[in-house]
Amino acid sequence: MGLACGDVEGRLEAIFGRVRAIQAKSGRFDMLLCVGNFFGSTSEAEWTEYRSGAKKAPIPTFVLGANNQDTLSYFPDVSGCELAENITYLGRRGVYSGCSGLQIAYLSGTEAQQQPGPAHSFSAKDVAELKTSLLSTPNFRGVDILLTSPWPRDVGTYANSAGEIDTKKCGSKLVSDLAASLKPRYHFAALEKAYYERLPYRNHMVLQETPQHVTRFIALADVGNTSKKKYLYAFSIVPMSSMDPAELVKQPQDVTENPYRKLRKEAPKSKAPLSAEEEPACQFFFDLNKHQGKKRPSEGKERGDSQPKQAKKPPQPTGPCWFCLASPEVEKHLVVSIGTHCYLALAKGGLSPDHVLILPVGHYQSVVDLSSEVLEEVTKYKAALKEFFRSKGKRYVLFERNYRSQHLQLQVIPVPLDLCTSEDIKEAFIAQAQEQQIELLEIPEHSDIAQVAQPGAPYFYVELDTGEKLFHRIRGRFPLQFGREVLASEALLAQPERADWRQCAAQRPEEAAQARAFRREFQPFDFSLRD
Repeated sequence: MGLACGDVEGRLEAIFGRVRAIQAKSGRFDMLLCVGNFFGSTSEAEWTEYRSGAKKAPIPTFVLGANNQDTLSYFPDVSGCELAENITYLGRRGVYSGCSGLQIAYLSGTEAQQQPGPAHSFSAKDVAELKTSLLSTPNFRGVDILLTSPWPRDVGTYANSAGEIDTKKCGSKLVSDLAASLKPRYHFAALEKAYYERLPYRNHMVLQETPQHVTRFIALADVGNTSKKKYLYAFSIVPMSSMDPAELVKQPQDVTENPYRKLRKEAPKSKAPLSAEEEPACQFFFDLNKHQGKKRPSEGKERGDSQPKQAKKPPQPTGPCWFCLASPEVEKHLVVSIGTHCYLALAKGGLSPDHVLILPVGHYQSVVDLSSEVLEEVTKYKAALKEFFRSKGKRYVLFERNYRSQHLQLQVIPVPLDLCTSEDIKEAFIAQAQEQQIELLEIPEHSDIAQVAQPGAPYFYVELDTGEKLFHRIRGRFPLQFGREVLASEALLAQPERADWRQCAAQRPEEAAQARAFRREFQPFDFSLRD
């Protein structure tokens, strides 16, 4: 059992008095971890009594170093030292290992804004050296606790609100990088005079990596603040080294995506050796270690002696279908291109005049059901649309909802390149999914949906023209307009009134004119006119 507190700012009697009261009521705690400013501008009188031994801290207390020039003199040794009985300065950066095996990583100071930085700051080199010292450890899985004074930048992404704190502007990017690499089970920070307990976040890419433990980030307010914001936090933790691996990686129901996923993707892709207990990431029919970007061969078919798959005829619809090209129900004035196995049509009530659908000519319910020759032509249409939209300064977003639909419809919506990045688009989908308790997971760029979707099971997936994909396996109800709602939201196209296609439907003459215009502009990119 331990306690963590925010900025003490020299109020030693206040914090230690509170600790004594808690221990009298709840029993003894093992340690007090102090983040933020331990000393303040008026510390000297109270501090003299503890430094001289006249008073003693009621609990082993571990503190971080100075965050400003005024308090540097309180820390005589940058490598760490005992400041008074029961009060220890951990040092500039490093790892403290308790006798129980508990591992605490720490980084003192604030991020340097220039080089060389002041003595109370840390640099990218400090963070790199701390990371290296731990990541080079055999079978490294993470640390139990990380202590920093600044918040990590972007910690609020995909999470519950941090109140008045703007997590996109507050805090340190270097601390974010450190947290992303060290994967602490608890991360404590302060300095913002606010209490914020973030929802736990996962430390692995679902479907791509073996499950890992979650991280809980807790920011603490300043001791004795008049707003009565929480400044002391009690926690119970069993050292990672002593835990059952299955228990360690259990995921709570409110777990979110990792807020530093951008940093993880931008990091150099070096292969870390697998620990003895760690299974290779072979899940849902793809093996990321052996056949990146390819389906894992079936047993006994790795020698190249398997026969090519025979083309299968599409099943026949059980009733009238609005999208089978031979059906009288099809609104043919919206068709803009016809290939051998697929065709392209403007969406009825589209989000924009160039919102199109890729549809199979025959009756297939989903991408998973497509034969190889139909899938090949779908890929051709995707490539043609990417080239077409890029020539207009746009990128496309494609999605499929295989739920309460009979005929495959790949919705393709262009988004201006200067409006948002591909990361912005993914973040918008993930954030809105979390709001609606939808688990939208990123899957490997070179895998296809058939590798993760179970045959006959409903799903929703999003694909960017970069090949990046997000996938959700539908297990209950699912909002029918989810894909449109995200794209129409303020985060992307900022046209929320167009989320429902029924509110956007035009008269037939206007639709026909839009189709003729699209057909004329798309013609130079239309492979079906050349094949």
